[in-house]
Amino acid sequence: MSLVSKYITSKPLWVNILAGIGLIIVLVFIFFMSLSWLTGYGKVEKVPSVTGQNVIAAKQILEAKGFDVIIQDSIYIDSIAKQAVIRQSPEADASVKSGRTIYLTINRSIPPQVEMPNLAGFSVKSAEMYLQSLGLKMGEISYKPDIARNSVLEQLLNGEPIAPGTKIPIGTTISFVLGSGAGGGDVNVPNLVGMTLDEARNYISTMHIGIGSIAAMSSISDSAASFVIRQVPDVLSDSLDASGLRVPNKIKQGQTIDVYISSAAPPKEQQQ
Repeated sequence: MSLVSKYITSKPLWVNILAGIGLIIVLVFIFFMSLSWLTGYGKVEKVPSVTGQNVIAAKQILEAKGFDVIIQDSIYIDSIAKQAVIRQSPEADASVKSGRTIYLTINRSIPPQVEMPNLAGFSVKSAEMYLQSLGLKMGEISYKPDIARNSVLEQLLNGEPIAPGTKIPIGTTISFVLGSGAGGGDVNVPNLVGMTLDEARNYISTMHIGIGSIAAMSSISDSAASFVIRQVPDVLSDSLDASGLRVPNKIKQGQTIDVYISSAAPPKEQQQ
C-alpha cells in the first residue's frame, strides 16, 4: 500500500470528503481564472478600414493585426479598381476579438458578360432602363427621319450595328439612332419592284424611308434574297397632269412602304 493510500485511509471519512470538495473548488477556480486567457476574453482589436485597398494590401494589413482573412464574394463595378475591396465584415472600427475572421468582398478583374437585347422599337426611356438593368450604359443619341418619334431604330457599339444576342461585357456603352418623327420633306415614291428585299432596304434607307409590312406571295426560304413584286404606295398616282400623264406619288421622309415579295422576279413589264 502506498503512502498516499495509507494517509487517506488513516483519516476520518469526513476529512477526506472535505479535502475532495476543497480540491474541486481549487480546480474550478483555476479553470475560471484561466478561461479568459484560453478564450482571449477581453483582448479586442479595432478592425482597420481596408475598403478601396487592393486585396493583397488589405490582407497584409489585417493579418498584421492578427486577423484571419477570407474572400467571401466578388462582384463587378466598373467605377472601382480591379481587385479592390468593396465591402468588409465586420466593418471598419468595429471592436472584435483578436484572431477574428474578416470577410471581404472584392471587385472582379474581368467583367461578366451579358447578351445584347433587341431594343429596336423601344422608346428611348424604356431602352435606357433596360440597359441599366443589364449593367450596360447608354451612349450617344442621333436621329433620322422616321414616323416612330423617339423610338429606337438602331443600336450601335463603337459606331457599328450590334446584333441582339451578341455577348458583351457589363459596363459597355451602347448608342442609339432614334426616329425624329415624320417631319422630313416630301420625296417621290421610289420604284422598288424588281429589287431584292435587301436591295430595296438599302436603297430607301438613303432616302430616310423604311420598309413597312412585308407580305410573302409564294413559299420563300430567304426573304432577303426574294424579289419585290408590288409596293404600296405605288410609284404613280391615279391623278393625271396637264399632259395626261400620271402624277408621281409623294411620301414623307420617315414614313414606310409596304411590299409584297416572291421567290421569282416579276416580269420586265412590271418593273416600271
